[in-house]
Amino acid sequence: MAGADNRMIETERGRFHVRFAGPPDGPAIVMLHGWPQSSYCWQGVAAHLPTHYRLIMPDLRGLGDSERTLDERAYTKQALAADMLGLLDALDIQQFNLVGHDWGGAVAQEMALAAPTRVRRLTLLNIHVLTNARGNAEAQARLRKSGGRSFWYQFFQTEPHLAEAMIPGNEAAWLGHFLKTWTRGPFPADAFAEYVRCYAIADTPATGAAYYRCYKPDTARWAEIAGTRFAMPGLYIYGRHDPVIIDAFTHHLDDVFDDIRLETLDAAHFVQEECPREVAALIADFVDDN
Repeated sequence: MAGADNRMIETERGRFHVRFAGPPDGPAIVMLHGWPQSSYCWQGVAAHLPTHYRLIMPDLRGLGDSERTLDERAYTKQALAADMLGLLDALDIQQFNLVGHDWGGAVAQEMALAAPTRVRRLTLLNIHVLTNARGNAEAQARLRKSGGRSFWYQFFQTEPHLAEAMIPGNEAAWLGHFLKTWTRGPFPADAFAEYVRCYAIADTPATGAAYYRCYKPDTARWAEIAGTRFAMPGLYIYGRHDPVIIDAFTHHLDDVFDDIRLETLDAAHFVQEECPREVAALIADFVDDN
């Protein structure tokens, strides 16, 4: 996208790499990536969004080019949300549209719950809605019946020291399993090379695994807030061929949103890289809807 730039931003909570595009005074769209990616995943979407928006695309802690922190407590989704709100404070951005995919979608939800008056509109892509107790229970029941085979990588990463021992030197094979099989069609070669580069940065196997190693405190919190409603309008964009976030996770969204729109695309998990033009059109229509 024209006018894109990359910067390291120092905040009270740490040092974060951020991609920017669009005019500094434009209405803000904050876009959060998931695992095992970086903010690079939004480049295709950004190229198709209206140019008057200010796009803010950070690398979350422990991924991309942001700081690596070995304290696993820093990777609860509440803590990562505090990182991002602190980053936006440092950039003096009070009101923004918020977009999140995968774990970035969980972080976006925690931001929306923590600062509902700051989030104008919330877009989620292929992530469970944290407070949607009925939909999540239905999905988990279906996954248990299938043996939960799609989730092996989560259990692998929760084992102490295993990811650190086995992933270094094997980044392309490790990431290729997900990026090249959880998609419809070929995965973009430039994006794949970028994620392999980032995963080869020292300590990334540990910090990437930390997103899963703090699953117990995350799920305990989400059980406590089950049923909590989101105050802002929501858009859920779903790649219907996702092997992990199955369609049952999109059921009963009305339980926790007063205003929610569900759009499905012929894609799998990495929907923003499989269908960047379509995702951009949906986001643009949603944030422009006054």
